[in-house]
Amino acid sequence: MTTLPTPETRNVKSLQTPKAASVAVIGAGPGGLAAAVMLAASGVSCTVYESQPTVGGRTARITLHGDLGEYHFDRGPTFFMMPYVLEEVFAAAGKRLGDYVTLHRLDPMYRLLLGRPGAEPIRLDTTQDIAAMARRLGEIDAADGANFPRFIADNRAKLGRMESTLRNPMRGPLDLLNIDALKFAPMLDPHLSVHGLLGRYFKHPLVKLSVSFQSKYLGMSPFECPSLFTILPFLEYEFGVWHPVGGCNALMQALATLARELGVRMVTGAPVTRVECDGTRATGVTIGGTGELAGRTIEHEEVVINADATWAIKNLIPEAARSLAGRGLAGDYSAKTLDAKRYSCSTSMLYLGLDRKVDLPHHTIYVSADYERNLADICTRGVLSDDPSVYVCNPSAIDPSLAPKGHSALYVLVPTPSLKPGTGSPVDWNAARAGYREKTFRQLEKMFGLGDLRPHIKRELELTPLDWEASNINFGATFNLAHNLGQMLFLRPQNKLRGFSNIYLVGGGTHPGSGLPTIFLSSQISARMLCRERGIAFAGDSERVAAVVKSRQMV
Repeated sequence: MTTLPTPETRNVKSLQTPKAASVAVIGAGPGGLAAAVMLAASGVSCTVYESQPTVGGRTARITLHGDLGEYHFDRGPTFFMMPYVLEEVFAAAGKRLGDYVTLHRLDPMYRLLLGRPGAEPIRLDTTQDIAAMARRLGEIDAADGANFPRFIADNRAKLGRMESTLRNPMRGPLDLLNIDALKFAPMLDPHLSVHGLLGRYFKHPLVKLSVSFQSKYLGMSPFECPSLFTILPFLEYEFGVWHPVGGCNALMQALATLARELGVRMVTGAPVTRVECDGTRATGVTIGGTGELAGRTIEHEEVVINADATWAIKNLIPEAARSLAGRGLAGDYSAKTLDAKRYSCSTSMLYLGLDRKVDLPHHTIYVSADYERNLADICTRGVLSDDPSVYVCNPSAIDPSLAPKGHSALYVLVPTPSLKPGTGSPVDWNAARAGYREKTFRQLEKMFGLGDLRPHIKRELELTPLDWEASNINFGATFNLAHNLGQMLFLRPQNKLRGFSNIYLVGGGTHPGSGLPTIFLSSQISARMLCRERGIAFAGDSERVAAVVKSRQMV
């Protein structure tokens, strides 16, 4: 077991002007770190520039210091699924994920509290045991429970047919005409939403809800989310939900450790303020901030951007280059056009250091008793719900490294509207913050049965959409661009940014979309494209990686 590093520190003195054909990776989030590993494993010289003092991006660690010790939280993602996708990244470097981080499979994967008007929520503990899960759903509706294995089998076939689409760039309609994509096309059902397609399997609204709330992983409503995303609940049941010891940020630390072992230069506290361009060709990056690199422009032959996609295009790429690149088929990269796109929801967050244990599984999700209205409030009307859905992560129940003995590090997330206006004006979070915090505590007390947690709080941090926006996330939309049909596949900002000769995107804002597994897939796609453009053998095409892909297991 490799010892994970302490938080990153700047290493400016060892940074030299990169050699020709070097790559600048902007951002040390999951996409940037995975891309840097795969490029370095392919023999490419990489420098990662991270604006914050530590790595992780939205998957960074938050530490609150208490009198008896520290409380550690994942800043953003807490669900880790499809670990074999990250195993592929490590295999490309000839390494094993298990040598860098320890993973625990969760059972129950999560607990659902299905709200009902005028009644207590129905509690549903989910499990990978399909027969047992069918019985549990059958307690809600017998016919629906009997149909659950068919739902799983059909989505297993869907994954098999769409996997090529998830693993390859989407540059235009012609990419949908290859044999693999044509096999997948009949299962696309573009006229149906997730909720609509579920009607072929389930009738009871609470059963439908239990296998459609996962659309929230994309920041969307199952009533609008395209039907192909019924694959999300299937992925949980097929490959499990896992806890990395130390939280999901431990995965980031593992990637950063491997990257440095491969020779990647990791420079933190170095915000990139501009991608320098000669026409539509990037020539390097300019560093801001107050560190020793502030004001320097460093030349690079290629640039990989791991940041909120539309924010980065607007703010890092000069307007003249965007205008030139956007001519013709590439599209319009103006701020007005980028801001007019559809965006996901945002979140209100509480990170609570408590002086008591909490009697909840690792993941617990309360779904509003009027879920359809709750979703409309978030995604359409842009208002705060009276009965909000709430997600609680209680990792210190199984991971003692995250809180002092006998204490808990509780992560509380409430989906909210983004700061992009809905049918009304954006929520005034400066005025609403205190009241919504109290409403969240009432939900924890009433719906989760936790009692009054306020007297037990030793340390607390609150984040609202304003804080996410201040972290360079457009409109504070924490799940990136929405995944509607008009913003998927080749209609999403592409892995190689169209109109530019050497700028690549990784992360949830590009193909194939949001979520840690798909972000790691985006890194593979973009790194492979860059290597092929340069005539470099891509490490991700090795037999070792192919074996992981075939088995879908960790090695």
